[in-house]
Amino acid sequence: MKRVLSALCTVAVLALSMAGCSTARLVDSDVTAFSRWSAAPPAPGTPYRFERLPSQQTFAAQQDQVEALARTALAKVGLDLNPTVARYSVQVVLATLVLERAPYGGAGYGGFGFPMPGFFLGGGSRGASLGMSFPMHFPEPYFKRELSILMRELSTGQIVFETRAVHDGVWSDTLAVLPAMLDAALMGFPQPPPGTRRVNVEIPR
Repeated sequence: MKRVLSALCTVAVLALSMAGCSTARLVDSDVTAFSRWSAAPPAPGTPYRFERLPSQQTFAAQQDQVEALARTALAKVGLDLNPTVARYSVQVVLATLVLERAPYGGAGYGGFGFPMPGFFLGGGSRGASLGMSFPMHFPEPYFKRELSILMRELSTGQIVFETRAVHDGVWSDTLAVLPAMLDAALMGFPQPPPGTRRVNVEIPR
């Protein structure tokens, strides 16, 4: 019995050590992108400017944060923010849907996230007891985010690049997750592979 308890303790310590050593988390996005360049794809240093929808003008402060992060991601693929001589406009749209779900989502959970009451039976040298337990489990928020980037050629007004990244998870810190989604959405720019693909990007925990 002592050996079993010792082995269980060792496993528990190792598991806690591994969890404590993890310094990164994975942001997995489903990415679908299309490109239709009228001429050669943009070379490194190609200038662009941001374009906003009327609704984004209403929430200018939030859009400023989104575009600041998008600027960093676009610079990684060789594009330069320079509105005065821009050849392309870039529109960045981020939508976040907050859902309610039970933390474990298994059988025995009601529609409001409360588990069914359970029975317990206890015994010992001084007798036995029978009762009911009512564990309280509340639903935790669940976030589904969709990011889209549209690039328009200003000389023709045609959309030449379109990409979308979708990610869902329990993390509420959008500004920490967004850079990974932007990098995923621009993976393969300016000529991304066809079809939807899963792109994993690690970010600091």
